[in-house]
Amino acid sequence: MQIDPNRFLADLHALREFGASGVGKGVVRPAYSDADISARDWLASRMQEAGLTPHFDPVGNLFGLAEGPSLLVGSHSDSQPEGGWLDGALGVICGLELARAAAEAGGPAISVANFQDEEGRFGVTTGSTIWAGELPLDQADQLTDRDGTTFAEARSAMANRAQGFVDPARFTGFVECHIEQGPWLYEAGEAVGVVTDIVGIRDMRITFTGAQNHAGTTPMHRRQDAVQAMTAFITAINERFQNVVSPQTVWTNGHIDVHPNAHSIVPGRCTFSMQWRDGDGDRLRRMETIIRDTATEVAEARGMQVDFGTMLGLEPVDMAAPLQQALTDAAETTCPGRWRRMQSGALHDAANVARLMPSAMMFVPSIDGISHDFAEDTAEADLVTGMQVLARAIGSL
Repeated sequence: MQIDPNRFLADLHALREFGASGVGKGVVRPAYSDADISARDWLASRMQEAGLTPHFDPVGNLFGLAEGPSLLVGSHSDSQPEGGWLDGALGVICGLELARAAAEAGGPAISVANFQDEEGRFGVTTGSTIWAGELPLDQADQLTDRDGTTFAEARSAMANRAQGFVDPARFTGFVECHIEQGPWLYEAGEAVGVVTDIVGIRDMRITFTGAQNHAGTTPMHRRQDAVQAMTAFITAINERFQNVVSPQTVWTNGHIDVHPNAHSIVPGRCTFSMQWRDGDGDRLRRMETIIRDTATEVAEARGMQVDFGTMLGLEPVDMAAPLQQALTDAAETTCPGRWRRMQSGALHDAANVARLMPSAMMFVPSIDGISHDFAEDTAEADLVTGMQVLARAIGSL
């Protein structure tokens, strides 16, 4: 298979125009936004031009289907609220270019996947989680984003495109190309990372409910301040995790909603996100116990109420050894000495698809390790090298 670098890069830049932020190469293309739906319609037309059959499923996952059994290649095209132009989009365009190159070479058959809501507007890799059977659609429909919109309401914007769910049995395996979203390849001057495994993730919302009151007249000893409860919880968690976690374990409080969110009112309610990631499923479960126990203790000590939202997440998953080997052999041939095997600390759709079929992932460098930001970028030479490694690996399969 011979890829066309100019065609590949032109499609990447064309996709960037949907939801372009006006700041650098950044995009604003959250799941089910107008920009996201327009991008998926454009991609469907490009898939059709490549000889594939576009297929939208009930949640907006888009597939470009080849005839008969095929290898599935892809990722997602939705973005973070302030996202980069390559996160997910790279993997979708890689799949598109490989499908065209394979058709021009007379095979192998390659289908393309563009999963919906990988970035978690409604949860964790929502579209591929539903497709993999890990989350029933009726339960997913009850999920809400931070503004209170339900998943059912959001996906209704694509209802006129929806067909049935694609049968995973038609695919022989899955390969996802992605930017690293970290600094290791870039700092080492390496071109490719072959993913060995993807860490597990847990994500839920915690709410402390105290008593809303006047900020000037309520004595400190009588306050039931929900924000102070949250900060006490975060401080305690950082201390209690120390003897449990590894150097690779991470946890984040990335979203905070305070009510009534006014200068002169003691906050009566605080809801915040609690997310933690690790490659060991048992450690993830131990961390959950510590989180729940600590939040309960903080609430009881202050005479407050604590509530836990729906737990979302995925178990750690290994990538398929034969696909890994094909990628490492191709990397050593294409860019000898400039690649490595590595764990993925970021979650990807491949973690879900791996429960259905043999799956693998490959990374290209992120400049300065930046992602989930308008400044995200990768040198075009590295993008092309990644495409060449993918084509060689898939050709060898």
